[in-house]
Amino acid sequence: MEYDYCFGNNCYNYYNEKGVRNTFYNILAKEQSQDDQPGMEYLMDPLPIFDNVKYKGSGKLKGKVAIVTGGDSGLGRACSIAYVKEGAKVVIVYYDEVRDAEYTKNYIESLGGECLLISGDLSNHDFCKYVVKETINKYGKIDILVNNAGVQYQQNCLDNISDEQFDWTMKVNVYGMFYLTKEVLPHLKSGDSIINLSSVTTFYGDAQLIDYVTTKGAIVGFTRSLARNLALKKIRVNAIAPGFFWTPLQPACWVKEKIPSLGANSAMARGAMPYELASTFVYLASDDSSYMTGQVIHVNGGEVMG
Repeated sequence: MEYDYCFGNNCYNYYNEKGVRNTFYNILAKEQSQDDQPGMEYLMDPLPIFDNVKYKGSGKLKGKVAIVTGGDSGLGRACSIAYVKEGAKVVIVYYDEVRDAEYTKNYIESLGGECLLISGDLSNHDFCKYVVKETINKYGKIDILVNNAGVQYQQNCLDNISDEQFDWTMKVNVYGMFYLTKEVLPHLKSGDSIINLSSVTTFYGDAQLIDYVTTKGAIVGFTRSLARNLALKKIRVNAIAPGFFWTPLQPACWVKEKIPSLGANSAMARGAMPYELASTFVYLASDDSSYMTGQVIHVNGGEVMG
């Protein structure tokens, strides 16, 4: 296999075994992979763009306290930074990505913001209780919960998905969301918001992500049901279904050859950087979305429409 890659020209040429060239335009990255989930942002090439420096906050979340799972990197990092710009304090819950988490904390503090880092396993209910306890001890309240953390593994067929992988994917992506939401809920009040991360793959299916898509479909169902359950309490529950974004989850999941073409199926023929989703997190957490609940917002470059 041979390829030509130039990030500046935003074009990738792939030559198959027969010497036939396939060209992908508007790619975000060249071939690369990581061995462990959920991946490390500092190892990525190029590094994801997580902050739109032109974005100026207007106090939409002033005085709010948000818990963001997976807030150390990727979409969670972009969300956390946007929240801080809008005046919120952020509790970043992460697994073991210490270097990424410390970088995010330092970046937030450079903006004049404040955050609390908590490391642990969200699939453990006791840890979720600990997260809420520490948040209340530190800030005295919780206004926003973003269930963003997740894992994703590429497997070519159902037989290749071990019981252990299926169990772990379900526990991190679904159980962790359930446990943490259950512990946060008693602290939420009228006007507060829960935001869950689904995926574009829920709506078209992905042949190599069967267990992951199963969990992301469950998240849509959880969002819709909980939204109806909490509607009269004026606690809003919504979800975001991103398309391909350049986050650590991608090189930690896919074989390296697949990376350059990810996002090419969208109408815009490209993937996206994390900062391009940040304002959606702000919208769903702020009063701007006061009449929105039980909805799934699609940010996917036109990969799925309707």
